[in-house]
Amino acid sequence: MGRLTLEGIGKDYDGVEISRDIDLTIEDGEFVVFVGPSGCGKSTLLRMVAGLEDITRGEMCLNGERINEIPPQERDIGMVFQSYALYPHMTVAENMAFGLKLARADKDEIRRRVEQAAAMLHLTELLERRPKDLSGGQRQRVAIGRTLVKQPAVFLFDEPLSNLDAALRVDMRVQIAELHKRLRATMIYVTHDQVEAMTLADRIVLLAGGGIAQVGAPLSLYHFPRSLEVAEFIGSPRINTLPVEVVDPGRRHTAVRLPGGELLRVAVDGSRLAAGERATLGVRAEDFVAADQAEASLPATLMVAEKLGYETLAHLQVAGVEATLTRRLDGLVHLEEHQAMTLGLAGDHCHLFGADGRACERQVAIPGVSH
Repeated sequence: MGRLTLEGIGKDYDGVEISRDIDLTIEDGEFVVFVGPSGCGKSTLLRMVAGLEDITRGEMCLNGERINEIPPQERDIGMVFQSYALYPHMTVAENMAFGLKLARADKDEIRRRVEQAAAMLHLTELLERRPKDLSGGQRQRVAIGRTLVKQPAVFLFDEPLSNLDAALRVDMRVQIAELHKRLRATMIYVTHDQVEAMTLADRIVLLAGGGIAQVGAPLSLYHFPRSLEVAEFIGSPRINTLPVEVVDPGRRHTAVRLPGGELLRVAVDGSRLAAGERATLGVRAEDFVAADQAEASLPATLMVAEKLGYETLAHLQVAGVEATLTRRLDGLVHLEEHQAMTLGLAGDHCHLFGADGRACERQVAIPGVSH
């Protein structure tokens, strides 16, 4: 069992606040991903859970027991680090068994656990090899196996795939997801890669500036971000943003004036906004619509087309908008440089953020996705 609760957790370094007001409950068997930009405090929070960093304030409990002062080796927690940290003179089996040997576990039990973990991680044929004879992905699996044999209540992963190439990262993501399904263990995973977060997590904890910006299922953060900061971090390519003027705020729809002067009724509760206020409209790359479905449109000029095979990303310049906008198109579409295009907008497909960056609540229903 591995239910972890954090109440009012904070961390200071030399009087500088690194983490603040972290309130979070991670249920037994849940896969939670801490994600956010560099310096947001995600690794520091993970290290506090592991016991590698002292907690300045707040209370942390594992299965109801306070663990603030319990040293790392006595917590029922296992950690997989970014670096593999394998002993080069030991075999795979010896590396995996090392922690259990230090704990003076029974030899037969050690062998049973190592063999079981090796089978689960497809390492059985490699048990007598040394780290120098392994690929990067194999070394990472050994590092995971070394933690797995301890059978902790909570597994911690600190950016474990960052040293791997793109193909290996995809393969290891699948293997970690399969491992979680088999074990149903509590897992906390830190990454700066939002693709890893979206594909692995039961819930994402998006951290920003040392605090929690939003917690929820991956698709909830994607479709219903609570702030512009969350919307810009979650999703690839990044959400398109353009400045608008609030014309008629309402609870079900809010009318805004687009660059160029057209009006668009966005399906959000904008009742806290005021007419004449500046706001930001957000549109995902796939949420631009065809001309016959558009409620408003923006004339645009193609700057660059990224042909990715299965899709084409068109980067477009729009008058009155500083940043280029990105539209997702079919991979076989034919485009020419500086081609004139029209971006169709539909209010149900857009987000709206006030001048303070807070999202106006979307008034749309998406099957299977909660707000």
